[in-house]
Amino acid sequence: MAFESQSQEKGFVGAAGGFGDVSGMLLIPPNKEMIHIDKEYRFHIPDFRLVLRDLVRTREVGEFISGALAGAMTKAVLAPLETIRTRMVVGVGSKSIAGSFIEVVEQKGLPGLWVGNTINMLRIVPTQAIELGTFEYVKRAVTSAQEKLEENGGLELKVGSVSMNLSLSWVSPVAVAGAAAGIAATLVCHPLEVLKDRLTIRPDIYPSIRVALGRILKDGGIRAFYAGISPTLIGMLPYSTSYYFIYETTKKWYCSAKKKKSLNRPEMLLIGALAGFTASTISFPLEVARKRLMVGALQGKCPPHMVAALAEVVREQGFMGLYRGWGASCLKVMPSSGITWMFYEAWKDILLADRPFQ
Repeated sequence: MAFESQSQEKGFVGAAGGFGDVSGMLLIPPNKEMIHIDKEYRFHIPDFRLVLRDLVRTREVGEFISGALAGAMTKAVLAPLETIRTRMVVGVGSKSIAGSFIEVVEQKGLPGLWVGNTINMLRIVPTQAIELGTFEYVKRAVTSAQEKLEENGGLELKVGSVSMNLSLSWVSPVAVAGAAAGIAATLVCHPLEVLKDRLTIRPDIYPSIRVALGRILKDGGIRAFYAGISPTLIGMLPYSTSYYFIYETTKKWYCSAKKKKSLNRPEMLLIGALAGFTASTISFPLEVARKRLMVGALQGKCPPHMVAALAEVVREQGFMGLYRGWGASCLKVMPSSGITWMFYEAWKDILLADRPFQ
């Protein structure tokens, strides 16, 4: 877009100042004569529609949108399992999956299985978008940094007169990216996790998002929305790191064994489910402790830290108490992981199909 104007301006020839098509005042020394200068002013305003289009068509934005869509579609299908899993992990109601399912239906009807799903959708869309987008970006960045370091002979480290060349080839870009993805998503979206758990566990006290927001702010202020952030980060790191590492490693091994370039949709579903199952099993005791800390105030007792929460669970329920709700969690995590990867890769194929980097 552009507009033009005509103007005549008297100036002085000499040290001239200018910027683009727009000329500043012209100065001359006193011994020079004045001249007239005709100047056409031309201002160019960028077409923001083109800028936005180019931005949306970048790899990073495409991955971000693919993650958001995959998360939304997955949660819409699996919300009932999330409700049951959360109730069992924190010790509310029946101790069995079937019993918990029947209990929710009897008390609240079928819609009760989707209690808190609105906030869950609001939580999972940005979470999956940030997590998957961060994972892809950091994985590429770390891989590129390793390649450049190898080309330059490694990282040179000098301590006094001693010089060493360090290689970072032992660092897994996938593991680093998985950890970074979990940290980024947790820091941004943790308040929504707190809100979702309050709506799910105590709908009598927090019947709606508006009421829950008001009461949480009144009771604890902004800090209340970050209740349990430390144990969440601690518990998330082993899960996120192992989850992405297992998925990428298994995918690479399987494609190599089958001599194929990529997975088909059913294979993505199965390998994603396997990654979710393994990562959840490894980190589940930390998940139990995290949930205890997050909703402990609602039950009138809140352990001071994660170690105390783990000790409390073992003291009250024995070692197996650390895996209470593990079955329900796997029933939720396995299909969720598999479906998310399947939807994510499908949306990437759609959104990034005609990009030059594909």
